[in-house]
Amino acid sequence: MRKTPLTIDVQSEIGALNAVLLHTPGAEVENMTPRMAQRALYSDILNLSIARKEYEQIEGVLSKVAKVYQVRDLLAMVLDKKEARRDLVSRICIAEQAGSCFDTLMDMPTPKLVTALIEGLPARIDTLTAFLSEDYYSLFPLYNFYFTRDSSVTIGNHALICRMANQVRSREAMIMDAIYRCSGAFVCDTIDLSNMVPARGRLFIEGGDVLVVRDDILVIGNGMRTSAAGIDALTARLCDLCPQGVKHIIVQQLPSEPESFIHLDMVFTMLDRDQCMVFEPLILRDRSYKTVHITIEDGRVHSIHAVEGILPALRWLGLDLEFLSCGGLTDSWVQEREQWHSGSNLFAIAPGKVLCYARNEATLHELDKHGYAVLSAHEVMSGKKKVDDYAKCCITIQGSELPRGGGGARCMTMPLSRKAVEW
Repeated sequence: MRKTPLTIDVQSEIGALNAVLLHTPGAEVENMTPRMAQRALYSDILNLSIARKEYEQIEGVLSKVAKVYQVRDLLAMVLDKKEARRDLVSRICIAEQAGSCFDTLMDMPTPKLVTALIEGLPARIDTLTAFLSEDYYSLFPLYNFYFTRDSSVTIGNHALICRMANQVRSREAMIMDAIYRCSGAFVCDTIDLSNMVPARGRLFIEGGDVLVVRDDILVIGNGMRTSAAGIDALTARLCDLCPQGVKHIIVQQLPSEPESFIHLDMVFTMLDRDQCMVFEPLILRDRSYKTVHITIEDGRVHSIHAVEGILPALRWLGLDLEFLSCGGLTDSWVQEREQWHSGSNLFAIAPGKVLCYARNEATLHELDKHGYAVLSAHEVMSGKKKVDDYAKCCITIQGSELPRGGGGARCMTMPLSRKAVEW
């Protein structure tokens, strides 16, 4: 019996989760040496067996509250279709200058091809040149793919296919594009920026920088992974998609270092209708980075002007948010340590119900002070504690290995459908 495809629908960061897309880390994470870590955009290498156990907690909790889709399963559905397989493999081989691998890839059975596209295709060592090359792969592993947030963004009923800032991650976006268009699992339109040529600067945009705060409000980070040209390209598409009504884009400039400021969701995430988690030194105190409010009205950019910050801009739009501070408010050293380990990077499964790492104890204390019951993933997975029994809660997942990749709960989850929020 044919399954009914899911209609993509994400109108907020906090609406009760109906469906989510995950990618459990696999051998691609270990197909890396310390020498390759920088190329893979890692600051360290991971122990896969421990990382998988930690990730099982994320999937275990989410499966209690929502339908969970896995990238591997959806990619297999794409590759089982002859034309979709040819299109995706062709795009990948052209982009990665691996044309000699095309026939090899096309002849693989689907499970083996899924593995090759995610875990990498080892180089054929049949010449001295190949033997002496430092490139061990014809197609490199997708080391970062368990951060499913980055390569696409669900905005309303659309899927934005991101243009990644680094070539090593471009295949992730190609796979996500194929999944949304060709798997048959989803009903949605895609927003494709691949053909847009910017007037100036490089065009790139990643999902960790894009927050759907309300159906009419996006908050977007402008930093090392999302360029001004990328935001302009998305703005132009939204103008086309919104010929009537008003949309707001709040743009927050981000520092280019340290690398823990890689995306906006590393310093700002939504917790509830009236609360957010912030890295307070940057979001509330540092005025050296601009915040800009773009208003789209009746299909065109109506105004662009500077504002005092994300929270004042949202307050002006009717969202008066109380902020909770990553690492607490008393010790800047603790704030920096916990922000580094994704203390601001929380994922809401419903208003006031969030996932985060257990290691960030000062942040958990801050949540506890504001009425959030702190539950462990094991308690929720076993049924000992039920999320529905709490008005507000924070579910903690172990995080000794996963944070080494540079992200937290929001980074590792791509919501596909959420219930509407009564504001």
